[in-house]
Amino acid sequence: MYSAVAKNKRNTVFIILIFLVIIGGLGFAASALAGNPSIGFTVLVIAALYALVQYFFAGRQAISISHGQRIDQATEPRLWRTVENLSITMGIPMPEVYVVVDPAPNAFATGRDPQHAVVAATAGLLQIMDDSELQGVMAHEMGHVKNYDIRVSTIVFGLVVAVGFLADVLLRLSFFGAVFGGNNDRRDNNGNGGGGNPILIVLGLAAMVVAPLAAAGVQAAVSRQREYLADATGALTTRYPEGLARALEKLEAYGRPMQSQNSSTAHLWISDPMRPSAMARLFSTHPPLPDRIARLRGSVDTF
Repeated sequence: MYSAVAKNKRNTVFIILIFLVIIGGLGFAASALAGNPSIGFTVLVIAALYALVQYFFAGRQAISISHGQRIDQATEPRLWRTVENLSITMGIPMPEVYVVVDPAPNAFATGRDPQHAVVAATAGLLQIMDDSELQGVMAHEMGHVKNYDIRVSTIVFGLVVAVGFLADVLLRLSFFGAVFGGNNDRRDNNGNGGGGNPILIVLGLAAMVVAPLAAAGVQAAVSRQREYLADATGALTTRYPEGLARALEKLEAYGRPMQSQNSSTAHLWISDPMRPSAMARLFSTHPPLPDRIARLRGSVDTF
């Protein structure tokens, strides 16, 4: 577990660099289209500043998008006591606890470190889980906190949003001619200038389409193994893997798309809130629930 935590901390830097490369690539694609190299450098600087801001605020943004409501011991005593007991057992600070008013059973954790963590459960989860199952689910989420998965996942969330937004803006601008149309008066007789080169236009548009797919692939790769690790951490914490296994069975049986769906936050939840199509499952941020259940019922050593 300690090696996994150290690896997660190292991966945070690595993942930020990957996303800066993707975002920088989009910026320089726009530079080629516009024939203005300063655009690429400007986008890269803004992306670096954005990554820094997201490190501190993406967790709050995720809670806001999910419409979470903060609770205390008086308003939701069962969930509060469960999280409090797990915090004591794991030896980490008590996180802020939220309830998302949604009938779909689900839960997630976010934040940048155990000292600034948030865990949330939906109303649907609280309704269908018994005490041991709820403990298993929240132990899984607290496992994400203890293993510093929340830091990586939160940063990935923020940067996926940035990639998607930038790609969408550049695609729209290119289709309407705002990126390269304004440079017609600056092209020379030989057709110089990024906007006059159809090859650059095709390559730039291709980059804007591929970049979000690459970001989704990184997001999926980051999340899948962390789900297995959080399952193992939760099972070791409660000493009762069957509780989480039964909870995952209920998530498979009663799971439904959440009312407030957002693909950028999908990797934060214990179960995929999107119910994606067969093609979308190629980029799924979650390993199959039957595989996770089988691992829990086999042996925690298999993690």
